[in-house]
Amino acid sequence: MPVDETLATYSDWLYRSALGVYLFAIMLYAVEQAFARAPRKKELVGAGAPVPGILTDEPKSELSRTERIGRMGAALTVLGALLHLGSLVMRGLSAGRAPWGNMYEYMSLLCLAAVVTWIVLMAKFPIRRLGAFVLTPILVLLFLGGTVLYAESAPVQPALRSYWLVIHVSVISISSGVLLIPGVTSILYLLKDSKADRFPKLPSADVLDRMSYRTTVLAFPLFTAGIICGAIWAEAAWGRFWGWDPKETVAFVSWVVYAAYLHARATAGWRGRGAAWINVAGFALNVFNLFFINLVTTGLHSYAGL
Repeated sequence: MPVDETLATYSDWLYRSALGVYLFAIMLYAVEQAFARAPRKKELVGAGAPVPGILTDEPKSELSRTERIGRMGAALTVLGALLHLGSLVMRGLSAGRAPWGNMYEYMSLLCLAAVVTWIVLMAKFPIRRLGAFVLTPILVLLFLGGTVLYAESAPVQPALRSYWLVIHVSVISISSGVLLIPGVTSILYLLKDSKADRFPKLPSADVLDRMSYRTTVLAFPLFTAGIICGAIWAEAAWGRFWGWDPKETVAFVSWVVYAAYLHARATAGWRGRGAAWINVAGFALNVFNLFFINLVTTGLHSYAGL
């Protein structure tokens, strides 16, 4: 079907608007992080009392100016996510297909999954001040997607005209986006857990560790399902479930690393810094897979040239 250029243009406008809103949100998060007081801790003194080391928000009537700025950053993050979602919807409608048929669209969906994960975590953990650390790499990925990797709205090539495009690619991109967040928080955990605490305004190491673990626990089954769906699609398209294509190989190594992290997180002697380093390795593999494997290597999964 012909591409609706008007909807494609609206999609591009929404994408750029989302980038601008995310950038403004990062600036507000940075202001809160820079000028807010170090978080106070409350000890566990009875049923329903806060857990030691957990950051606690001040009552609404006592919110400082920096905390209000941080809440504005959170509100802008939600607005940016809505604009971002709108850009994907418009892109899909313009081409009459799932909006993740090329590297630009794949990157957009991956980053949206990361932003939504961050919004959910902000609602469950007192970690709003980390917004600048978390959103900055996402913004960089979106900028690269909208410039270096940008592709005009168009129908996908015949080889990708399959319902497995909707299932496999969406699950892999969403799970990969979710896994970006624990990668960043594990890096922050290693900084916070150092002997000399030079980052007193960061959440406690316990909060960062639990947030990384719970997010990875959520994303790992999705990532596993994405790999299984990819193997089924490979058998239907190429006549084999697994062929050690570069993309398949790195995906398998990443799966092993994240499985090792979950195992290490529950193992005495590895829980803590050892497990965090494994999670950081998984994060590095995720980024390596995103750029080098997709854009540089040649293989059946290669996006080189898009």
